[in-house]
Amino acid sequence: MKMNIIGRDQLTQFLETELQVSRVRDYCPNGLQVEGRDTIRRIITGVTASLALLEQARQLQADAVLVHHGYFWRGEDMRVIRQKQKRLKLLLENDISLFAYHLPLDMHPEVGNNAQLARQLGFLPQARFGENDLGWIGEMPAAEPMTVGALAAHVDKILGRQPLLIGDPLQPLGKIAWCTGAAQNMLEQAIEAGASVYLSGEISEPTVHLARESGIAYLSCGHHATERYGIAALGEMIATRFGVEHHFVDIDNPV
Repeated sequence: MKMNIIGRDQLTQFLETELQVSRVRDYCPNGLQVEGRDTIRRIITGVTASLALLEQARQLQADAVLVHHGYFWRGEDMRVIRQKQKRLKLLLENDISLFAYHLPLDMHPEVGNNAQLARQLGFLPQARFGENDLGWIGEMPAAEPMTVGALAAHVDKILGRQPLLIGDPLQPLGKIAWCTGAAQNMLEQAIEAGASVYLSGEISEPTVHLARESGIAYLSCGHHATERYGIAALGEMIATRFGVEHHFVDIDNPV
């Protein structure tokens, strides 16, 4: 079957509009980060633009790589040396474009990380909270009352990763708040939003004390595990819209 082609600049403009990039203040540039060939037939998506993902893209003869975690983060070393040099060299030598969308992908109401995590876990979103409405809050539909421990087991089954649970497993499940990735600093805002349980990707030392003292249950479910669904959904959106070939490559990460 003949694959369709989309122009690199056309895809850039589509994603700029669809993800409303101009509305977001972020820690990195969102959009086209490394310019490759003018036309795109095959797109590879993945969570992070690691060397392993880029090597997979080269083997699959991709024209573009689309990720959640790209390059050029605020405060990082500006020099193109060591691993940064190897990654950029692979992209440039193979004329592969790199697109990266951080907070805009977290925020999107359909293909965003939080929207897709809710879909995977069966949450019913009801409202959003925090800066840029990054946090989501809702509930879990159930015929019978569910406990926090049962929710943790459900997360383990669906994401394939056992979450770290801070709190009483027998606590009844009330309002659930969630924000994927490294969003442990949004715990206090989740409490203010009325949540009795908060899910995120990571956890830090102060998070444990705040959760214990406030009585909210905290589930640390994995940064990678909570963020692999949004970028795949975005790739499928592009494939459906423009008829190009899309492959999601899951480079596992235990964090």
